[in-house]
Amino acid sequence: MARQLSRIMRPDDANIAGNVHGGTILKMIEEAGAIISTRHCNSQAGEPCVAALARVERTDFLSPMCIGEVANVSAEITYTSRHSVEVQVNVMSENILTGAKKVTNKATLWYVPLSLKNVNKVLEVPPIQYARKEQEDEGKKRYEEQKLDRLETKQRNGDVILPVINPEPHTVGYSQSSLIHLVGPSDCTLLGFVHGGVTMKLMDEVAGIVAARHCKTNIVTASVDAINFHEKIKKGCVITVSGRMTFTSNKSMEIEVFVDADPFVDEPRERYRAVSAFFTYVSLSKEGKPLPVPQLLTETEDEKRRFEEGKGRYLQTKAKRQAQMQEAAQQ
Repeated sequence: MARQLSRIMRPDDANIAGNVHGGTILKMIEEAGAIISTRHCNSQAGEPCVAALARVERTDFLSPMCIGEVANVSAEITYTSRHSVEVQVNVMSENILTGAKKVTNKATLWYVPLSLKNVNKVLEVPPIQYARKEQEDEGKKRYEEQKLDRLETKQRNGDVILPVINPEPHTVGYSQSSLIHLVGPSDCTLLGFVHGGVTMKLMDEVAGIVAARHCKTNIVTASVDAINFHEKIKKGCVITVSGRMTFTSNKSMEIEVFVDADPFVDEPRERYRAVSAFFTYVSLSKEGKPLPVPQLLTETEDEKRRFEEGKGRYLQTKAKRQAQMQEAAQQ
């Protein structure tokens, strides 16, 4: 089962340099995933449902997309557990004047089916047929790994970003940013909860502001670590999307972004952490070439701790990428 979406990139999809926003691409990826997983979950007789996004695995932005190019987004279901669906999504840009095509993104998303009659009820997922037993075993391994990571992420989600008075340039407080958004009907699914793609687009906007404030240059999204959707966000909520710099290497910046929801309508409750993720950005010259990133100046013990944790993620990703390149060269 596969699904494909296509859309031409317009000026309002891009930054001032003409590069399409990472959040725009993430939103298209989520739309394709939501369609194919919802269609699959309703493929057998039973309670009607809508597939809700639970997690997006690490996503690398392999090549920039520009205004005027066509984004071709293809999605395929690769694994199902009893209550979740794994969707693999590929994005390819196409120059419709020359016919040139290139892969820009590859992503893995996890969805859960929620009943249209009772939004708190998670339904069972129809199983898919695997071409080989190994495919099912590999999918089960990925399922267990993401399940464990989601629990670990939720446990460390108590942080808040506080304003800093007269911060120095290149400090965490200098570039930290927040965006406040009232959730309206156009942001929501049939169940009245925010589309995962809408949330990711807002998160990318805030991360981009943090990166631009730090570098004072053109910046683009390089990758997004796993995005975990801890709780649903209902229509009428006011959400605060906050971002802060956690780590810098010579050529990249890691930005932590989280989304807090204040449900004012229908059922007032305390503010809660709904989504969290780490975004990685790079600084580019006017010619589109990588520029050195100013070193992040850490001041508090918490900032130093987060810097070391970010450094660990950076080195781990770098080692994994080098191993993949060596493996590809040997084939």
